[in-house]
Amino acid sequence: MFAIEKSVVQCITTKATNNASFELFIKRDDLIHPLVSGNKWRKLKYNLAQAINGKCEGILTFGGAYSNHLLATASACRESGLRSVGIVRGDELTPQSNPILSKCAELGMELVFVSRDEYALRDDKLYWEKCTIDFPKLFIVPEGGANYYGIIGCQEIVDDEVASFDHVFVAQGTTTTSCGLALSLPLNTTLHVVPVLKGFDALDAMRQLLRKAQIDADYIEDMLSRVVVHDEAHFGGYGKYTPELLDQMERFFAETQIPVDPVYTGKVIVAIQDWYSRHAMKDSRILFIHTGGIEGGRSIAKREGRIFA
Repeated sequence: MFAIEKSVVQCITTKATNNASFELFIKRDDLIHPLVSGNKWRKLKYNLAQAINGKCEGILTFGGAYSNHLLATASACRESGLRSVGIVRGDELTPQSNPILSKCAELGMELVFVSRDEYALRDDKLYWEKCTIDFPKLFIVPEGGANYYGIIGCQEIVDDEVASFDHVFVAQGTTTTSCGLALSLPLNTTLHVVPVLKGFDALDAMRQLLRKAQIDADYIEDMLSRVVVHDEAHFGGYGKYTPELLDQMERFFAETQIPVDPVYTGKVIVAIQDWYSRHAMKDSRILFIHTGGIEGGRSIAKREGRIFA
């Protein structure tokens, strides 16, 4: 159903890297599944298992109007024979508001549109109790799959091949993927995270999620000391992008034929290019973890009249 074996590591050759003294690679987690791709499947894998093992009817989760997590959950539940419910930020929205929501509805997800004030309560214990009362037979998964099960699923990104790189770059939203990577990468590998939210305290967010997962506090601090944050590549914040970003994404796609999106992965490409232009990384091996999100990328590319996905 979900082809982990398709997540191969490829060498990337672009004009920017042709004469460089390092090697740049990409791990194609985006190829795992058309809709449940990249870190979306990694974060859902054990949450789905918990729902099935607990004899739940399905999964309830949370997301914004263009949430790839909602789409992935709808698709994964459909293929697993489970019910899915999405609590969506924005009570002005409908299933016809955009292609992502339409696809979620087409896959059978029940979409519940709530105000932004209500959505802000999504991690509150009392709000979860309300959701449990309203949907008693569903397993609740936090926004973006940001829980213990999501973290351990993301740990599986790191195999022997991934562990051989000097530097690993990944986009960062809820920090679930970066936490899984931080737990699994060897001590001699530097993890580079690229937050897509403006003004986001990446290290503290990782710290808080790891604490919720009952990871030892001293071990957390040791891990975080090996994380480099690139907080200048958000291009205005979550879901924001500029003509400059789209131009660089189009060039990358033209040279590699690898699709990216302007919400997450496109920003990592820019962060990597900026970083290696400012550092002499002789003989280093750099890996970019492609976390998927291509369906949303295609929607934006069509709207903007661009070719990058």
